[in-house]
Amino acid sequence: MLETDALRDVGARLRAYRLGRNLSPEAVADQLSMSRAALYRAERGEILKIETLVRISRLLDASLPNLLGVGIEYVDTAVAFFERMRQIEGESDQIIGFFGPLSYLLTSENYDAMLAVALSDNRSDDEATDMAIGKLLEILRERREHYQRRRPLLVNLIAMPELRRFVANGLVLRDDLSEEERERRRLMARTEVDHILSLVRKPPIGVQIGIITGVVPATNFQIFRQPQRSLVAVSPFRLGEQPNVRVGVGTFTMSVEGVRLYEDIAQSMWEKAAKGDDAASLLIDLMKK
Repeated sequence: MLETDALRDVGARLRAYRLGRNLSPEAVADQLSMSRAALYRAERGEILKIETLVRISRLLDASLPNLLGVGIEYVDTAVAFFERMRQIEGESDQIIGFFGPLSYLLTSENYDAMLAVALSDNRSDDEATDMAIGKLLEILRERREHYQRRRPLLVNLIAMPELRRFVANGLVLRDDLSEEERERRRLMARTEVDHILSLVRKPPIGVQIGIITGVVPATNFQIFRQPQRSLVAVSPFRLGEQPNVRVGVGTFTMSVEGVRLYEDIAQSMWEKAAKGDDAASLLIDLMKK
């Protein structure tokens, strides 16, 4: 039988993938002819039979190795991806994030409203899609609330080119917005950059921010350091300028080699990043321009 920690991880993946498929506990239980109580136990990691995992994996269209966390874990919906991030962050002592234009965990309360407005640009007549966007925003809020309660160490690497586009455009998913609406989005973005500037000038305990002006990776990544292991999340999903929460495949891995390679990248970026007064000067110049 799998060890307790591994079983808990499997249960966490089950919940994330279920949310990603926009399935309620009742719907899954009914389709598998099992009780809701049994499903809740499975999502808590109380899984005694491999047969149960096989049946759930088929319903959720997730391979058994993916549920077990063997090798690389692939996640094809933003809801499931950010739910997995929320779960993993809850057990992490340190987080190193390159998630442009800035780590969601450090955003202001106003950022949620700004993101909701941007995502509404791309709403459809599909009720399930709209429900998924609502669930995503809920998960993101939970992530920030959990972070603020636990306060793990957080290193945020910010790419200056992304921040520049963020200030110039705001969060936009449509080309047909009025100039008045575009200016409103830009003002909202500038307010958020003011928030970043306040964090750079007076960082909370355990927070370090570095701004990179040179070449940066094309994909977002986040490193989670936990007492017994480290993980890396690589994401095609974006919460910044031109957000993408619809298309892509995110990955998680505990591979020692994979974690080491990303830690080397993060270390190199941190060494080259502007920090403290230098970072504040970059942000002030950006806002003036």
